[in-house]
Amino acid sequence: MKPEQVMKFKKLFEDQKTALLYSYKVMNEDFNLKSDDLSDEVDLASAELEQNMRLRLRSREALFMKKINEALQKIQVGAFGNCECCEEEIELSRLEVRPTATLCLNCKEIEEMRESQSADGRKSKSMGNQGNLRTA
Repeated sequence: MKPEQVMKFKKLFEDQKTALLYSYKVMNEDFNLKSDDLSDEVDLASAELEQNMRLRLRSREALFMKKINEALQKIQVGAFGNCECCEEEIELSRLEVRPTATLCLNCKEIEEMRESQSADGRKSKSMGNQGNLRTA
């Protein structure tokens, strides 16, 4: 990958990281339930639902932040854009659509096929990489 392309992705990741950090700050300020929101059962249920949604959003953002940090580390060591499985370069068009992609399209398709054929179905993405395709 050309250095100017890598720098474009680095700036994108840094901008996304800044936006997420700002989002955390805003969400933390507004996260606690207020006693005014709990005046009756409907208000309580609504407040709990909102809090649950915020927790899910926070979890997704934490996972995304982890992916951003991993991508920035790869940029730093010169490994960004290489497939973690076959070590070939990930197609630029794929990275433009999903900048945090760690597998080339072929390896990703193989991974998804294996996931769909496993006895317990898809594994949680929040558990991280539990091994690579070479060992499966």
